[in-house]
Amino acid sequence: MKTLPVIEQHFHGAYGVDFNKAGVDEILELSEKLREIGIAGFFPTIVTDTIENTKRQIGIIKKAAEKCEGILGVHLEGIFLNPKKKGIHNTAHFLPLTVDNYKKLEDDFIKIVTLAPELDEGLISYLKNKGVKVQAGHCVGWAEGDKKPDGVTHMYNAMSGVSHKENSTALSALLDDSVYTEIIADGVHVNDDALKLLFKTKPEDKILLISDALPITHSSQKKMVFADSEIFYDGKDARSAAGTLAGSTSLIPDIIKILGRKGLFNPKYIENVYTYHDIEPKGELIWDEDYNLVKISM
Repeated sequence: MKTLPVIEQHFHGAYGVDFNKAGVDEILELSEKLREIGIAGFFPTIVTDTIENTKRQIGIIKKAAEKCEGILGVHLEGIFLNPKKKGIHNTAHFLPLTVDNYKKLEDDFIKIVTLAPELDEGLISYLKNKGVKVQAGHCVGWAEGDKKPDGVTHMYNAMSGVSHKENSTALSALLDDSVYTEIIADGVHVNDDALKLLFKTKPEDKILLISDALPITHSSQKKMVFADSEIFYDGKDARSAAGTLAGSTSLIPDIIKILGRKGLFNPKYIENVYTYHDIEPKGELIWDEDYNLVKISM
């Protein structure tokens, strides 16, 4: 089987590298390791943090991008979220969804912003006018018209779920054929029936495989501090001391194997991120019948 090289658009780090803390050299070393497993590009994703640290890390990521074309832009997942669906994020750093608050950290290298549409105070229109992808996540609502999100962040997780009695973020995302949906198909964050519902309901060209990988992924670490919380990895999933599920401990090549062995993988789920971000495809990956990479060309 052939696919395009992988692009991670929601990815907090791996191999012990944390985009909220890493320096330029660490990010460049990580990019080399990612290329070795078929990941040609990525959007370093910054979790909720202070304005000061967020700005500093965006600057560091930009410096790394000057030396690595695979660094495609920052995904800001945090600060403009709904406390009711905070997940692992620290609500002490949350801010109202205003343009003035965004300008405190604004940078042209921010390409994706995850936010709670129901709390919008003018930020969505501002971001869309700037060409930034707006994704609904860590939220309970939706928006229509010119404020409708371009995508949904980690479908099902940290959002109001599917219900037969009321509207929800998940229902709106499933029913709107124009909206892209991220999905963490690592076998931990979403069960197989929910995956099948998404794959059956959404147009195949609107599904985006993501990892939402934590820095602990593909490392020897069993615990780490992430989003101001201590996270523990037991070999299956990573959670806070309170039991809150954090990000994934799989990268997309791992997730492709998981889906492939279940008969659920579709190469379109890799191709779609190229269309979503208007990225020119280059190279290919070749997988064997067990979904192991046998050739990387990129």
